[in-house]
This record gives sequence, C-alpha cells and structure tokens, in this order.
Amino acid sequence: MRLILQEFLSLDGVAQGPGSPEEDTSDGFTRGGWLVPHLDDEFMRIVTGWLGEVDAFLFGRRTYDNFARDWPKMNDPDDPIAAKLNGLPKYVASHSLAKADWEPTTILSGDVPAQVAELKRQPGGELQIHGSARLGASLLAAGLINELRLMIAPVVVGSGRRLFPDNGVPAGMRLLSSETTPSGVTAQVYEATGLPQYGTYEAGAHS
Repeated sequence: MRLILQEFLSLDGVAQGPGSPEEDTSDGFTRGGWLVPHLDDEFMRIVTGWLGEVDAFLFGRRTYDNFARDWPKMNDPDDPIAAKLNGLPKYVASHSLAKADWEPTTILSGDVPAQVAELKRQPGGELQIHGSARLGASLLAAGLINELRLMIAPVVVGSGRRLFPDNGVPAGMRLLSSETTPSGVTAQVYEATGLPQYGTYEAGAHS
C-alpha cells in the first residue's frame, strides 16, 4: 500500500481543531473551527475523491480518540466519508492505548515506523493518515510517506499544533496537482522526494 498523509491546514501551518471549537482543545487550544467557514461543494468533491482510494486508515492516538468519539455517531449509509471511516480497517499508533473500541482497529506500539513499513508491504491501494500531525511528521522524517494531500484554508490561526514543527527534518517535494475551491481553499498534492536540493542564487544568472 502507498502511505498518504492528508491534512487540513491554515496558511500558517496549523493542523489542530479544523472542524469545531471543541474538536481538539489539547494544550489549551481555543481557536478550533477555523476551516468550517471555507467548506463548499468543491471542497467536499475533492476530499471525497481522495477518500475513494483508501483501503485502511492510520491515526495517532489523539486524532483516533477524537474520530472514535464522533464518527460512529454518523451512521448514514449514504454518507461516503462515514461509511469508509466506520467500515474500513483502522490502525492507531500508541504506546499507552490498551483497548480500541472503534472496530475494526489494530493498535500499533513499540517500533511504529517498522510496523508501518510492514503495513505498506501489504497488498492494497492506500493507507491514509488523516490529521495526526505529529505521527505524519515523524513518518515523513522516516521516509515512509509517499504523498501529501493538503487542503490549505485562507486563514492565519496564530497558534496551535503545526504539521511541520520548528527544527523538523527537511524534506523535498514535487507538486503533482493544485486547484482552488470557490471559498479559497487550495488543494495541493505533493510527492515526497527525499531530502531537498540546495543551491546558491547568482544575480543575473536567469535574466
């Protein structure tokens, strides 16, 4: 399977609590719900299309707890997002979680990158990470992410957990596609290409 990191981000890179003020208040975060004013039909078309490729989900503990709290209540069989999230296999990376009630879920502990690498060797299409910024950043640093799909909202949140933290591991990207919704959200898809390239700019060299 290919490992896909899908994130909703603000312009300043915040990934925390896009869906509501109560979604994720950890570390005293009070600015949740910043994505909601920018949702439209085109946004849903893009996200639903991405979700159509998924065979399994991978979460960090915090995102898993939030999803497991909310999504089982959304049991409309005609909702393609709820049907995928509730029905497909889920994996949660956690060193402390002893039991996972949102079936079907498998807990990954110990050497999580090694276990994710093993999952990638299984047959299937895509293993998708939704949210779980810390997990996503760590697996990107480990060279395990194949593709990033970012929905970037036209808002500066100013605080909150970011996908790319300070002093993170550098990574090169190649842009595969980019489109903008009527509400101003940009959907950007990148292929991870390993370490970035560097150079020195020389004035006049490109004139």
